[in-house]
Amino acid sequence: MDRLGSDPPGPYEGVVGYSRVVRSGPHVWVAGCTSVDEHGMVHGDTPGEQMEIALAAVLSALERVGASAKDVVRTRMFTTDISRADEIGRAHGAVFGDVRPVTAMCEVSGFIDPRMLVEVEADAYVE
Repeated sequence: MDRLGSDPPGPYEGVVGYSRVVRSGPHVWVAGCTSVDEHGMVHGDTPGEQMEIALAAVLSALERVGASAKDVVRTRMFTTDISRADEIGRAHGAVFGDVRPVTAMCEVSGFIDPRMLVEVEADAYVE
């Protein structure tokens, strides 16, 4: 199988040594996405707003390797404040409500930048 990775689009990929998205055959893995732009700026004031931005980054990564939201089979959501799970979940449901991948939401103590409130990963299978 061929392995297709992404060019480093953000501030961390090149330094840390990872790809935002990798596709090998029908399998696709999207690394953790937050609301950070390519210049390292965190966008969104609430976990729900940040989740919407992070999910847009997931969708963009999927598109770069020929996949889409409908191909997603698993997501993992991380937040620094699990009491905000409803708004995070609503943002997830707006994107994946019809797809219904398996998922988990976990509270973590923090991210690289303390302004980050959420992160989401996705795995997909393209038929």
